[in-house]
Amino acid sequence: MRLAVAAGTGSAEFEVTGSGKPVLLISPVLADGFLPLVAELSLSAGYQLIRYHKRGWVGSTHTEGPVSGSDHAADAAALLDRLGIARAHVAGHSSGAAVAAQLALDEPARVATLTLLELSLFSVPSGPAFLEAATPVFEAYGRGEHEEAIAMFLSAVSGLDWTTAQSLLCDRMPGSVEQAVKDVDTFFGVELPALGEWTFGPEHAAAIECPVLSVLGSDTQPLWVEIAAFLRTSVPDVEERTIAGVGHLLHIQQPEPVPQAMADFLDRHLIATR
Repeated sequence: MRLAVAAGTGSAEFEVTGSGKPVLLISPVLADGFLPLVAELSLSAGYQLIRYHKRGWVGSTHTEGPVSGSDHAADAAALLDRLGIARAHVAGHSSGAAVAAQLALDEPARVATLTLLELSLFSVPSGPAFLEAATPVFEAYGRGEHEEAIAMFLSAVSGLDWTTAQSLLCDRMPGSVEQAVKDVDTFFGVELPALGEWTFGPEHAAAIECPVLSVLGSDTQPLWVEIAAFLRTSVPDVEERTIAGVGHLLHIQQPEPVPQAMADFLDRHLIATR
């Protein structure tokens, strides 16, 4: 059952699956993007998985003005507070991984381990070219063609043609595309601008104190290959796993190997979290 709980400046919808040490899951543009992962027993059998809708998504509080990574991180910390969790493993995908990394920087005592599923970061050398290539997507959004903008964006980041990507998403997460269209203003008007302004350089990566798992798809776009290389050389305690046959949608394309990689990592870094 999904409930609403006070978090940060408002309320956040959340859902808890499984039992054991808590793992906070932070999604990107697909609000329920972790559904395929939490269904896998390799992770949910040993851990309490907490997924939630960030501020501005689905039924969580919508606020005026920009929402920075630190704002989202504060919301995540507030949610953990309300759940009575002092310390958790934290995982994020894409822009959700940026929030997870910011939480590890802002609240290091709260984060036992950090799992980054293809962290999105536009300050790497290939970032501007990626954004420039996405200009037609932004133009479609500006014209009010919201379904087209979401389709173009998800196709671009996944590396899949839209027919294939749409079929995958509808099969693994029914209703997710329609919800992404409903959340389009939050994504294009709030999330992407904040991500573009997010500062996460070598000095920030070097300041992450907890063990980090960086997960990369073998068929992903050059942007995320470059980001993985940045993490590999900048984070003090980092492990890397490459999942064969997937791109940026990772655990949606192949749900089994991603939670297994996470479980293997977490099992080796069990830290008291309560």
